Amino acid sequence: MSYTWLIFDADGTLFDYDRAEAAAFRRTFDQNGYSFAPEYADVYREVNSQIWREFERGEITADDLRVERFARLFSRLELDTDAATFSRDYLLNLGRQADLIDGAAEVVAALHGRYQMIVLTNGLQDVQRSRLAGCGLQDYFAGIVISDEVGVAKPDPRIFDIAFQQMGNPPRNAVLMIGDGLSSDIRGAIGYGVDACWFNPHGATRPDGWPIRYEITRLTELLSLPAKE
Repeated sequence: MSYTWLIFDADGTLFDYDRAEAAAFRRTFDQNGYSFAPEYADVYREVNSQIWREFERGEITADDLRVERFARLFSRLELDTDAATFSRDYLLNLGRQADLIDGAAEVVAALHGRYQMIVLTNGLQDVQRSRLAGCGLQDYFAGIVISDEVGVAKPDPRIFDIAFQQMGNPPRNAVLMIGDGLSSDIRGAIGYGVDACWFNPHGATRPDGWPIRYEITRLTELLSLPAKE
């Protein structure tokens, strides 16, 4: 059976999250009247990565994540800054940053019509819906499932259940998950019995023993994937 559905991750797969994050982060410091130092971004990436891993494990809610990551950041930096206000402004700025990965627009447009497609993201509602609408790709997707809205995150199989319900419950062997996150996208897909395509633009080491069906370094490679056997 050939694939009939493609599930795309958002951040790091369609969206250039690093670029968007850096722009939104610096702009928010400026808006709130605080001096910005480049090393702040490095500390934030460390704190943010840790808290999103906690979210994937179900150890923190999306609502708490929004503010807690900045509370931890400002504690590390010893800055007297209101985390809730900073979080609100940051999310507004991030939602306006619809920066796409190179080739994403062309690839999604080319795949439209050949496959049905849906977005499945561990993200925040106000950010992801704004960015998807702003990048011009929204009409290519049959739906978007956002962890913040449904209350469960990848790799939990329950979020895949929700996506499959939106897709009309196709056979699992007719679906391909495309994402950059090993712990969320790839682990989640494999655990759900769905083929996984790992988007690995930075050449990270592939985990031993993981049944990853495809590995690509550029999104344009999706246009020439071999037919499923």
